[in-house]
Amino acid sequence: MSVTLSDQDKLTLRTAAYGAVTLMAAAAGGDSPHKVATQGSIALTTGTGLVGHVLAEKSSPVGDLSGKSAAEIADRVLPALTAAVQLLKKQAPEEADNFRSTVLVAVEASARSPKGGPGPTLTATVGKITAALDAA
Repeated sequence: MSVTLSDQDKLTLRTAAYGAVTLMAAAAGGDSPHKVATQGSIALTTGTGLVGHVLAEKSSPVGDLSGKSAAEIADRVLPALTAAVQLLKKQAPEEADNFRSTVLVAVEASARSPKGGPGPTLTATVGKITAALDAA
């Protein structure tokens, strides 16, 4: 069975996944947010299945991930993560776990970027992202 997602559905998935990486970079603070974001983004491009195809689409829009603080970014990203898993559970149930694991690989890759491993802020952010994914 082939699943066709609407452009809005794809936007939701991309915003949630890339938003998780953006939130990790914001939480990195002085621990090289650029490296955190790079490692997470690279990890997202290794996704497979329908999720991998959606995340790998070139020149595709991503929702607004800007914010003056990690809290502002989290206000958009955490609900988007829950919405993305809910969307997949409804439209492509076999892809919901794939999305969850793809995002978690990306945030774990992000968390490993700083020298000396993840600090408490990155560890806490991983926990919040995991909770949002599991809330669906």
